[in-house]
Amino acid sequence: MDYEKLMDEGWKFILAYGPKLVGAIIVLIIGLWIVKGITRAFGSMLDKRNTDASLKPFFKGMVGTLLKVLLVISVLGMLGIEMTSFIAILGAAGLAIGMALSGTLQNFAGGVMILIFRPFKVGDVIDAQGYIGSVSEIQLFNTILKTPDNKTIIIPNGGLSTSSMTNYSTEERRRVDWTFGIGYSDDVDKAKSTLQNLCDQDERILKDPAVFIAVSELADSSVNFVVRAWVNAPDYWGVFFDMNEKVLKTFTESGINIPYPQMDVHVNQS
Repeated sequence: MDYEKLMDEGWKFILAYGPKLVGAIIVLIIGLWIVKGITRAFGSMLDKRNTDASLKPFFKGMVGTLLKVLLVISVLGMLGIEMTSFIAILGAAGLAIGMALSGTLQNFAGGVMILIFRPFKVGDVIDAQGYIGSVSEIQLFNTILKTPDNKTIIIPNGGLSTSSMTNYSTEERRRVDWTFGIGYSDDVDKAKSTLQNLCDQDERILKDPAVFIAVSELADSSVNFVVRAWVNAPDYWGVFFDMNEKVLKTFTESGINIPYPQMDVHVNQS
């Protein structure tokens, strides 16, 4: 008798809530498809309005999340769950989840701060959290970097928004610094004029401000020159590496020594 009664109660439950459950599942599936379409259309609208690439993922994520939350609330309402009680439960759960996911919420707040104050944007080359790379995407919780050797670095926005960061892309010009050493027996004036000529011959090096060349240090085994030149930001690494090679070849051809540390070992035989 208990088994028959249990079956009867089960059928009553299915007949009472089965259509609601099926309807809710159908609405959920169709709703997710519509949300996806709306999010895609919103993204297309941002593209047409030439919205900054840094803001697109953030806005799309916010719209998609908001629509999904509204969809879930609507589906729960179809199942007969009273929204007042649900909102109270959701508030309590939100508090508990917020305490458990404080780091995640900090990353979200950091993402918002980055998008508001714009310390960098997509395409900028930055040095942050021990990594150097080009910003490929600014998400709600993370910023994605692409390193020069094509590695993908994911940096949480919380620490990124509150720590020091170097942006190499904000200025149109950058200063290139070198240190070149010559031997104590070499001609200082000849070395200085050689460095000046090499800088003058490179068209990528700007004339204003003028190139600065001076003896910077009388080191243990060398007389060190500091060379400072200004270039357009995209030319930085090309000028840096080319000048190193030119100085090595020219100093060698001109008979100017480039010293290196040496160690004298004395062996005492008893």
